[in-house]
Order: sequence, then structure tokens, then C-alpha cells
Amino acid sequence: MEERKLHPVITVRLFTDEKCFGPGVAMLLERVERLHSLRSAAMDMDMAYSKAWTILRNAERQLGFKLISSTTGGRHGGGAVLTAEGERMLAAYNAFAREVRESGEALFRKYFPELSQGEAARPDPAGAAPEETSAP
Repeated sequence: MEERKLHPVITVRLFTDEKCFGPGVAMLLERVERLHSLRSAAMDMDMAYSKAWTILRNAERQLGFKLISSTTGGRHGGGAVLTAEGERMLAAYNAFAREVRESGEALFRKYFPELSQGEAARPDPAGAAPEETSAP
């Protein structure tokens, strides 16, 4: 039977009274930042434009500030950019989520060493931790 390495999957979601910011909102904002368009960001995520607006409006309502600023089409076309608050929120969320994942993975290795490092790290039956060896 094939040995599979057990690993944690850690995601961060921020709540007020209800969920307001998580990986989906962050992905949407990253695409708006890159594509300068909520419609293009939604299409890039295979999401309906109306759903993208709903997600965005809910996040903004819960957070109490605008995440994007958009202009409607016209002679020069429309577009969207992150607000200063949106940029700060996205950067803070990404940094926080990265640190939470790193800490969670370290804790997983601490509490499940035999499952996270494969056969070589399995503790012996007497309960002693495996010794680390270093090459000369």
C-alpha cells in the first residue's frame, strides 16, 4: 500500500458577526489588483460577476470600509483598483495567514512527528524520540 504523508491544511477566515474575509476575498482582491477589473477578476476565478460583487459588498459591510474603488465604463473604459484600506487589509491578511500556516505546520510536526516526516522519524516502541544524526 502506498504511504501517504499526513499534513495539515490551515486556512484563515476573519469574522465579525459573520465571515467577512478569507482566502476567497483575498484571491478576488489580488486579481483585481493585477487585472484592474472586478469583472475580469471574477472571470479569472470562474465566478459570476454578480457573485463577486456580493462577496465584495459583504466583506466591505462587515469590515466597515471600502476594499475597491471602481469606475464605470465610458470612452476610456471602466476599471477597479484597491483602496488604500483594501491594500492594507490584503497585505495584513496575507502576512497573518502565512504566519498562522507556518506556526500550525510547526505545531503539527511537534505533535505528529511520526506522521509528518515519514518512516525515518517514527518513535521506537519504548517511546524514545528518534535521534537526529548529522553527516561528518
